[in-house]
Amino acid sequence: MLQERPSSQIRAPLSLLAIFVVIALLQLVPLPPALWTLLPGRGAVVEGYRLLGIPLPWLPLTLAPNVALSSILWLLPAFATLLGVVVLGAFRSRGIAAVIVAVTLASVAIGALQVIGGTSAYLYQITNHGVAVGFFANANHNATLLLVCIPFLAALQATLLKRSGSQRSASAIRLLVAAAYAVIFVGLLINSSLAGIGLGVPVALGSWLTFTRQRPAARRSLVAQRSLICATVLVSLAALATIMIGPFGNNLFGAQTSNVELSRQTSFALTFRAARAYFPIGSGTGSFQPIYHLQEPLASVTTTFMNHAHSDWIELLLETGIVGMAFAGLFLTWWVARLRVIWHAEEPDPFAQAAVIATAAIMLHSVVDYPLRTAALSAVFATCLGLMSGVRPYTQRSRLPSSARHLSL
Repeated sequence: MLQERPSSQIRAPLSLLAIFVVIALLQLVPLPPALWTLLPGRGAVVEGYRLLGIPLPWLPLTLAPNVALSSILWLLPAFATLLGVVVLGAFRSRGIAAVIVAVTLASVAIGALQVIGGTSAYLYQITNHGVAVGFFANANHNATLLLVCIPFLAALQATLLKRSGSQRSASAIRLLVAAAYAVIFVGLLINSSLAGIGLGVPVALGSWLTFTRQRPAARRSLVAQRSLICATVLVSLAALATIMIGPFGNNLFGAQTSNVELSRQTSFALTFRAARAYFPIGSGTGSFQPIYHLQEPLASVTTTFMNHAHSDWIELLLETGIVGMAFAGLFLTWWVARLRVIWHAEEPDPFAQAAVIATAAIMLHSVVDYPLRTAALSAVFATCLGLMSGVRPYTQRSRLPSSARHLSL
């Protein structure tokens, strides 16, 4: 059932969703040859038709229209999740947090079986064998889910402790939450994602700082609070720097001696080169793979191929050009505005704060991977945006007349 009078908070996320869909659909509109041949990077397409002796047809902006359509349809779960939260109000914040925590713990359990039991426990044929991928095919995506779980578990703990009626129940809650944190920590270790471990430090510290400061017994002076924030930032930066420049074999900053053609150094360099060639319009949604294959040296082409740029932001630049970057800037402006509103509220919503931390973790991980191009994580991201929007769950009004309600009271 739709909310009777949509609040103003709904307009911004729905407008962003509408803009995103319009950008994607416009790339499927056929253009006359006199127009699409003027777009950057289309010279090879024109040459191909000339060599075949075929007249130039009407073509859309994207160079991979079939994949572009499937990419739009693939985002339907995320769209439905966002609409379910902001329009229908079909959610309970505590229920969402509980589901995220439960699914994450189950994913860690499956990951442990994968590490111990071998290939029989993996859910996909093409996957990262030897590490815990859980419900996913890519270990980095399972690491993203673990990162998202941390702030929601902290928010769930803060809410349950606030509702606890005795010291015994509070102690039981702390014990269960501590056990869940231990499982998540083990999950990050057996997952072996460097980005997951590096981002786990700022996510955990940020969650602790956010939900500990709200307790009356933990209130400190302004100077102490600022010192704690500065210390958290410094420790987080040190952890990320250690992962980037440490001897852990990361394939972005370290020296590459093997599988150079599959490293992020190579992927980022070739994708940036292609993005410059197709700027400012871009090569079109879903066109990464054919465009990337044109950039690869023939000597490096093997049976293993690069399915994505391993950076959602760089791939967005390649496929959508300046329009996609403008949309990203618009989205980040809304995200920062909502962050300020959520943190400056008289009574901050813990689950909205958890959503802010979770979306920040996903966007940071997207710099070096592609979590938002998986249906599960994009749906989680959309749910977090719904929680950030400020809408409240829909509650059906009582059908009793006012006099009956007063009598009942």
